Amino acid sequence: MSTAAPQQVPEAIHRRRWAILGTLVLALLVVVLDNSILNVAMKTIASPAPTGLGASQSDLEWAINSYTLVFAGLLFTAGLLGDRIGRKWTLLGGMLVFGLGSLLSALASSPGELITFRAVMGLGGAFVMPATLAIIMNVFERHEQPKAIGIWAGAVGLAIAIGPITGGVLIEHFWWGSVFLVNVPIVALALVAMSLLVPNSRDPRPGKLDPLGVVLSIIGLVALIYGIIKGGELADFTAPAAWGPLLGGVVALVLFVLHEKHTDHPALDVSWFRRKQFTGSVMVIGLVFFALMGVSFFGVFYTQSVRGYSALQAGVLMLPMAAAQMLFAPRARLVVDRFGVRATCAGGMALIAVGFLGYLLLGLTTSIWVLVVLGFVMGAGMAHVMPPVTVAIMGSLPREKAGAGSAINNTFRQVGGSLGVAVLGAVLSTVYRDGVADQLAQLPAGLRDKAGESLEATMAIADGSHRAELIEPAKDAFIHAMHIVAGLSAGITAVGVLLAWFLLPAKAPAVPGAQGQPQTERQEPAKV
Repeated sequence: MSTAAPQQVPEAIHRRRWAILGTLVLALLVVVLDNSILNVAMKTIASPAPTGLGASQSDLEWAINSYTLVFAGLLFTAGLLGDRIGRKWTLLGGMLVFGLGSLLSALASSPGELITFRAVMGLGGAFVMPATLAIIMNVFERHEQPKAIGIWAGAVGLAIAIGPITGGVLIEHFWWGSVFLVNVPIVALALVAMSLLVPNSRDPRPGKLDPLGVVLSIIGLVALIYGIIKGGELADFTAPAAWGPLLGGVVALVLFVLHEKHTDHPALDVSWFRRKQFTGSVMVIGLVFFALMGVSFFGVFYTQSVRGYSALQAGVLMLPMAAAQMLFAPRARLVVDRFGVRATCAGGMALIAVGFLGYLLLGLTTSIWVLVVLGFVMGAGMAHVMPPVTVAIMGSLPREKAGAGSAINNTFRQVGGSLGVAVLGAVLSTVYRDGVADQLAQLPAGLRDKAGESLEATMAIADGSHRAELIEPAKDAFIHAMHIVAGLSAGITAVGVLLAWFLLPAKAPAVPGAQGQPQTERQEPAKV
């Protein structure tokens, strides 16, 4: 005989809450997995037709960036719309658009079409991500939210890790479009399950629309992310193509904050950032994803280009990080109960920093088990940071603002991840280029710049010009650059330790408004 649930959540919804979480995790998996799965297909997409699309390096970059720009630029707006029109409807609409974009991407006949349809996928993903977390906050009572969010956070780590494995299997057995087509049946299943299980919820008092605030937020986020991406591509943030959009994005976001402070119907209540718990949490979540995307970036080059593992094998080597997140993230609440939010998050960030320092041990012949252990350590660290800070962000806001809170959480994650790839990638490229400059001087002038772009470019030109003596020095230069980046990442993560320790609360504070009735549209009767 089951114990009656507290009446803050309608009984019928409370009874199916774990099934609802399962459908939300399914949606989260397909959206997050898609970005990591695409990386494996890049080489095939670059091949001439009919094997691929004959995409150039610029085409491949924009196939990723078009998704990122639309996704990051609309996250905040999508969260606001979910609060206003209903999170179930934005979730279903987002999944439908994402599935349609996936189908069109699989059938693309040119790089331009692929770039366009990837932007459509980004549009759908922007509406899915905030809605999943907001719905969790509305179908779980407060005492179960940390466990549910732990599972949600573990799913993010799992998706990032299994993407390369899934992509590798599909590319080995099918054509390049299969990495997108695989999303379609999963989306169809999720849509049916969500329609049947997920209740609708929204803010009962959303207030007036703030169109100027929404427009400024979109312009600011898109310009900021574009500048970050461009700076990473050029490995030079002082170039006008990078700092121009960056400056424009910052100006637009400053204007957005000033407008929100003075309007009587703000899209974002900027007073939330006066709370140390809220501000500290969003800053820490940004640093965590800076670290996660950073290690994914140079870890893949190390395993494939330096050590010679296939894309599928490299994906398998990322599984320990995902396994640690899946194992520890749902249980992080137990550590928080014993040691508090501050100590748990600071300890998790310290583990991530230790993992980065461990990369200094990696060389040309280091046992691959060292990388496996480092991945597990970093995954364990992330598992003890992501759920507590997400709970802290969402718990510091009333339930009716769950969509906006989730959007802010995801926006900081996206900006942090983009910065991780761009900044660490730029440092890696610069240090690598300096490290191989003397060796590349042996090449004809027309090949030097191209060969200095990356380790892959050096090895391709070395093979093509029969200059095998360049390969070992190039690998040495890459390892040195990786060590520099790992040390830098460890230092940045150490800043996260301090932020967590000084800004996060010792214990989980009371949740304002969380004990009120969640804003479900249909108060269903209890089912026997």
